[in-house]
Amino acid sequence: MKKMSFWKTDWFVGLLVALVFLFGANSDLMQSLERKAYDLGVLASLRTPSDKIAVIAIDDQSIANLGRWPWPREIHANMVDILAAGHPKVIGYTVFFFEPQVDAGMGYINKIAGLIASSSFRNTANPAQQAELTQLDALLLEAVQSLDNDQKLSDSMARANDVLLGMFFELGEPQGKPDQPLPDYVQRNNLLDVQNPANSFASPLATQNVLPPIPLLGSKALAIGHLNSFPDVDGAVRTEPLVVSYYDQYYPSLSLMLAARSLNLEPKDIQVRLGEGVQLGNQKIGTDPDLQMHTYFYKDRDGRPAFPVDSFYDVLSGKIPAEKYRDKIVLIGASAAGVGTMQVTPIGPGMAPVQILAHSVSSILRGDYFVAPQWGVMAEIAAFLLVALYLILLVPRLNAAIAAVTTGVLFAALLATHFVLMTSQAMWLQLMLPASLLLAGHLLLTTKRFLMTEKGKQISDAESAESNRMLGLAFQGQGQLDIAFDKFRKVPMDDSLMEVLYNLGLDYERKRQFNKAESVFRYMSDYNPKFRDLEKRLVQTRAMSETVILGGGGGRSNASTMVLDKSGMSKPMLGRYEIEKELGKGAMGVVYYGKDPKIGRTVAIKTMALSQEFEADELQDVKERFFREAETAGRLNHPNIVSIYDAGEEHDLAYIAMEFLKGKDLVPYSKPGNLLPLPKVMNIIARVADALDYAHKQNVVHRDIKPANIMYDPETDTAKVTDFGIARITDSSKTKTGMVLGTPSFMSPEQLAGKKIEGGSDLFSLGVSLYQLACGKLPFEGDSMAQLMYRIANEPHTDILSVKADLPPCLAAIIDRSLAKRIEDRYTSGAEMAEALRRCAAALQG
Repeated sequence: MKKMSFWKTDWFVGLLVALVFLFGANSDLMQSLERKAYDLGVLASLRTPSDKIAVIAIDDQSIANLGRWPWPREIHANMVDILAAGHPKVIGYTVFFFEPQVDAGMGYINKIAGLIASSSFRNTANPAQQAELTQLDALLLEAVQSLDNDQKLSDSMARANDVLLGMFFELGEPQGKPDQPLPDYVQRNNLLDVQNPANSFASPLATQNVLPPIPLLGSKALAIGHLNSFPDVDGAVRTEPLVVSYYDQYYPSLSLMLAARSLNLEPKDIQVRLGEGVQLGNQKIGTDPDLQMHTYFYKDRDGRPAFPVDSFYDVLSGKIPAEKYRDKIVLIGASAAGVGTMQVTPIGPGMAPVQILAHSVSSILRGDYFVAPQWGVMAEIAAFLLVALYLILLVPRLNAAIAAVTTGVLFAALLATHFVLMTSQAMWLQLMLPASLLLAGHLLLTTKRFLMTEKGKQISDAESAESNRMLGLAFQGQGQLDIAFDKFRKVPMDDSLMEVLYNLGLDYERKRQFNKAESVFRYMSDYNPKFRDLEKRLVQTRAMSETVILGGGGGRSNASTMVLDKSGMSKPMLGRYEIEKELGKGAMGVVYYGKDPKIGRTVAIKTMALSQEFEADELQDVKERFFREAETAGRLNHPNIVSIYDAGEEHDLAYIAMEFLKGKDLVPYSKPGNLLPLPKVMNIIARVADALDYAHKQNVVHRDIKPANIMYDPETDTAKVTDFGIARITDSSKTKTGMVLGTPSFMSPEQLAGKKIEGGSDLFSLGVSLYQLACGKLPFEGDSMAQLMYRIANEPHTDILSVKADLPPCLAAIIDRSLAKRIEDRYTSGAEMAEALRRCAAALQG
């Protein structure tokens, strides 16, 4: 055998796939999978949010009642005053105050004040005029104070002394030194306690510019923290940068400062641990090397949001009392359309920044954040190497079924590890790379193995076809035309085979076996009806085949043969039935198409020339058995069992008249490429199982269930079991165990062993038939009869999913149970098997 080239070996393909995935580990596709798995892990986690956080939203209702945005800062001042009366722990404002808010009237007031200051009246000695100027100055001062909204908000913040504001940093590596130092009210939030315990080269995100609140407001803020948000490439916010660097200074996020101030901690109580995280008092907060915390996003419960959200207008108007916010961390921010920018999070496509801030603060206070453990990288590398070694070393050595099960177990283990660690330990391992490698590698290796197997099968089929062609020619030369035709039908049809079959048909004609010649020509017509004079031959042989020859021995005895053509003579009779033509060979003899002239009913007549088939000392016993079969079948009355009308004996020819069925047996539908739709197959087999259940309850076992004994008419969707010709009555008072009968490929192990046969044997045969009709192959095959019988009795059947992988698992389970070696492991009745088939069909159809 030619040795497979190096680059085609399974282990090399596995290695190649592993290298491709290794180089693509940081690709957009792989990182997208990791992010999706992270989001699913967040969704699967369940934690309780902090009850100390309240959100006041500048929502659509507030905009509608208070006017278009931005509002006069006097409104914010009023809100601070109202909340201060309720004594909250801290107030976090996510609204930026980067520029002074100047009222349009202030310009004119300043001009008037300047004009008065430079007026000649300012130096007047007239007491009355001096009094008027003093009164005018007081009025101008009152106007300035009334219109200066920034001062009002500043005064309110000073009185409350619990308001925290946000600032914005511009990312970028700083060069040199800043143009000017930051204001004192910003620098007092600088984190001075910076440690580098692991001598890490990691540092927070670097910034080069900052937009702080205006001095009038920033100087009155209890603390200031950055409000930067850094979405991932897919636009989703998953992390919170707790600390950013500005030149040689470190500034906290607003969420970190809110948590610290709510715990009565100041910036000096916050320790930055480079590359590890942040320590807030005694609480360590784990982050990634950039000091970004993987925020835990709390899911809504029972239709209620994780954090209560109140309308800004409802609080301002007094509808909601300020007392509600006593000792709470109150977060104020926009959520109205066109005011706030909604952001994507792992738990939803649209969340207001103020709500994201609430999740971040709660994550810090409750320690609910996800971390990538220090050993995580080694674990991820180990998982990748394990999968790569599995694909390179194990999969090539395992059979398809075991490899599929092992791959499924490993894949499930990787997913379970990911989700269990996230939901129970809040740890994130990036395991989608090895999981994807496992699936892709297994599919690629399985596909490669299938293609190589198919190539080998094609070579084997070609060799088998040539062997069958040569055997057919040999049998034809010996005059064994039936065997020759059987061999030729196993050869793929082509023009050269048409020539061979044409000669076979002529040989049948020479032997006056016109019905068989017609079968050959009809078989050829399916491939090429215009071949030679095939159409003419079909007409001639069809006409000649209607000349009926009665007899079961193939014309061996003239006494048992009656010949009648269509020249006007009366047609032969068998009992009261008028014989029309031969239909074929049954299990016990020849089958004819006949008619009862009295009632006009068409029937199928199964005959057997008993005196020709058996010796004289066996004849009486055989006759009794023949009529016992007729009696047995005649007692069966079921819509899926062929009805028996009559039985008799005439001219040494025993016969049984039975229901004539349109359609044909299921043998043509057991061939690959001509299979019935799977739901139809399961429906037919379920009806056969019902029929067998009925027969078994009547103590009748069929003993020869196979596609050839199941008739099906597609036009009427009728399925019926025929040929109880080798049935035995299970009642021991009437029969004894007989010889082995039936078709070996469909026999049960106990039938091959010659043991007493029960209904479970029929269910085994029905399972074999179901297997063949579902995939076009037999579950047991052998090079010889002895090998076939040994495999049926001792070896497990071929898994149908390995033959046709797209079949449903429920069908495979039904077949596995039907083909169990021990009868007690099979279905207890045909009804149980029928019910299982119908459930499977219903599940398949949705």
